[in-house]
Amino acid sequence: MKKIKFIFRKIKGFQYRQFFSIINEIHKKTHKCRIAIFFDIVRTVIKYGNGYMDYFEFEFYLLNDEERQTYITAYINNDIVKKYNDKEEMKKFDDKITFNNMYKKYLKRDFIALNTSSVEDFKKFTAKHNKIICKIPDGTGGKGIRVIDIDKNTNIEELYNELKNDNLLLVEEYLIQHKDMNKLYDNSVNTLRIITFLDDNGVHILKTILKIGNGGHVDNFSSGGMYTFVDENGKVYVPAIDEKGNIFETHPISNTKIVGFEIPMYKDVVKLISEVGKVNDKVKYIGWDIAISKDGPVLIEGNPFSGIFQVKPSISGIKTGDLPNFRKYMDI
Repeated sequence: MKKIKFIFRKIKGFQYRQFFSIINEIHKKTHKCRIAIFFDIVRTVIKYGNGYMDYFEFEFYLLNDEERQTYITAYINNDIVKKYNDKEEMKKFDDKITFNNMYKKYLKRDFIALNTSSVEDFKKFTAKHNKIICKIPDGTGGKGIRVIDIDKNTNIEELYNELKNDNLLLVEEYLIQHKDMNKLYDNSVNTLRIITFLDDNGVHILKTILKIGNGGHVDNFSSGGMYTFVDENGKVYVPAIDEKGNIFETHPISNTKIVGFEIPMYKDVVKLISEVGKVNDKVKYIGWDIAISKDGPVLIEGNPFSGIFQVKPSISGIKTGDLPNFRKYMDI
């Protein structure tokens, strides 16, 4: 019954214009009949609990049923979150101000919450930091983020009121990323999404993803960015993809080669993750966003409802999803 309800919610939530656009994209790639694609997507939604974007992103159209069964789907991911993450504790991650206060030790940057700070406090903050990044406390997908340069002509009081009116209540010192990360793309902070699971034996890294900006100020997939995958030694091993399914061996703006790129200070990243993953033992399954500053890795945020990231079969030759690996640590 639980799965049936989930499936009905999925189907009800379909954006049908996008759904049929996805069918057309798959038709162009495979030359399969659109009607056959339509019914195969619906069948997999019912059988595996994936969404149509999962079907497209993980290239289910290239996989047989045995191979599809190895993939983490929206239904399985939802089940993991419900089983291992306390619902009330998850709320502490949803509000960026609460999160920053809870994980302040690992942020390694200055911040101010405008909902509890005066204009005089904000003036002192901007006197120290001539570049700031402003966020909506409960914002997702990089939406609404503003990067602002502060100079002698900036009217701080007007800016304070403007940010409060726009609900941009979390203001942080702008992070200067490591020069090697800048080589990839220097107009956004390119972050690692590290998916972890906490058990009695410690923090286990299940997957490491590198998110890269592409034309904007944020690296989020839903905001035009791309992502790729990083091995246990901190090296990228497959090309990056964007939301439209475009594949990038080389970054289209920086011309930096993506495959083979080495994350600087990756051992320090692993050390940081082993610490932050233990802070809240009631939330065991988390996707951490980590940036590499000029001085080392820093925590950006934690996502107790982490997205699903699995390598496309067409760019890796691998037709096995992450479910077998997750089952080493979880009862799912």
